[in-house]
Amino acid sequence: MTRWIIFIIIYLILTVYGFQAIKTITKYSWVHYIFIAIAIIIVGNFIFQFASSSEGRVLSPSKSYAFGFLLSFMSLNLVLVPILLGEDIIRSALGLYDKLVTKESFYLPSRRKFVSQIALGLAAIPFSSLLYGMYKGKYNFRVLNYTLHFEDLPDAFDGYKITQISDIHSGSFDNKAKIEYAVDLINEQQSDVLLFTGDMVNNKASEMIPWKDTFKRLKAKDGKFSVLGNHDYGDYVDWPNKEDKAQNLEDLMTIQKEIGFDLLLNEHRYLQKDGQRIALVGVENWGKGGFKKAGDLKKASSKIQPEDFKILMSHDPSHWEAEVINDAYKYHLTLSGHTHGMQFGIEIPGWIKWSPVKWRYKHWAGIYEELDQYINVNRGFGYLGYPGRVGIWPEITVIELKKGIKEV
Repeated sequence: MTRWIIFIIIYLILTVYGFQAIKTITKYSWVHYIFIAIAIIIVGNFIFQFASSSEGRVLSPSKSYAFGFLLSFMSLNLVLVPILLGEDIIRSALGLYDKLVTKESFYLPSRRKFVSQIALGLAAIPFSSLLYGMYKGKYNFRVLNYTLHFEDLPDAFDGYKITQISDIHSGSFDNKAKIEYAVDLINEQQSDVLLFTGDMVNNKASEMIPWKDTFKRLKAKDGKFSVLGNHDYGDYVDWPNKEDKAQNLEDLMTIQKEIGFDLLLNEHRYLQKDGQRIALVGVENWGKGGFKKAGDLKKASSKIQPEDFKILMSHDPSHWEAEVINDAYKYHLTLSGHTHGMQFGIEIPGWIKWSPVKWRYKHWAGIYEELDQYINVNRGFGYLGYPGRVGIWPEITVIELKKGIKEV
C-alpha cells in the first residue's frame, strides 16, 4: 500500500508540472481538460491492471500497454520538471531579490511562455518516440548481415549461411499479419540452417499455441534447431504444484517439436556437408545475476572432438564470458539473445551503439570477438514488459561463414 501512495504522489507532482506548461502555452480550457482527462485515464488504467491478479509475474499484454502508456506520459513530464523547476528557482530568486534589495513587496514573476514551449518541444521527443515504439517500432523487423572468417572452417562450409532468431516471446504478440510478415522475411534469407536461441514464451507454453501454425512455415534446408531460455521453464508462474510446472515444460517441448525445431538440451548435433562436418552444441539456460543455471557445457560437448569446428547456442550472453571463452574447447561462434538490447537505445552503424542495458551486460547486441572466438547477441524477435521498441529494432540475424582470414 505504501508504494502505491508514493507512486501516486510522484505521479501527481509530475502531472502538475506538465499541466503548468500546458496552461502557460495555451489559454484554451478544453486543452487543459483533455490533459487532465488523459492523466486520470492513464493512471486509473495502470492501477486497475496492476491491482488485478495475473497468471504469471511477466506482464500480460493488457498490463504491458498500461505500463507503456504510463511510461510515455511520465517521460513527457519528467523532461518538463527539471526545466520548469529551474525556472521556478530563478523566478523565486528574482522575487526575493526585489524583496530584500529593492525593499519592494515580494513579487513572483509569471512563467515565460517560450520556456514552456521549449520544455514541451524537448519533452515531445521521448513521448512521441515511446508511442511510436508501441505502435510500429516493435514490429520494425530488421535483417542484419554479418560475414565471419575462420581459418579452420571446413572447406565444404565456406559460404554457409546461418539465420538466428531469439526471444520470440509469443505471449506479447498482438498482430498476426506482422508476425507472418516476419516469418516470410526469415524464409526469404534462404539460409542453410535456422537457429533459435530461446525464450519462446513469456510465462506458459499455451501462449505459443495460437502462433504454432505460423512458425511451422519456417524453413531451412539443413534443419531448425533451438535451445531453452529463462522464460521457457515457467519459473515466473506461481504453479499450484511441481507436476503442473513440469507438464508446462513438456508441453513447450512438444510444441517446439511440432513446429519443427530440434531442441538441444545440453547436447549436440553434427551439420554435415560433402563429407565434412561442424558441431552444433546447444545448452540449456545459463545466466548470471540470479537466472537459471541449467546449462551444462561439459555434458553438451562430451561426445564431440576437440578439433571439431563448433557453434554454440546459449541463450544468455553472460555464459560466454563466464564459462565459454576460457573453456578448454574452442567454441568458434556462440549465438545468444536474452538482453533485447533493452528494447531502447540509439544505433547509427559505424557511429554509435548505446543502450542502458550495457551497464548490466558487457556483450548486449551484435558481434563481439575475444580470444579468437565470436559471439553474436541477437536483439530479439519479440518484446517484453514495455510493449514496443525504440532505436533497438527486432532482429533477424544472417551470418555467413567464410574460410580464411578477414581482409583488413
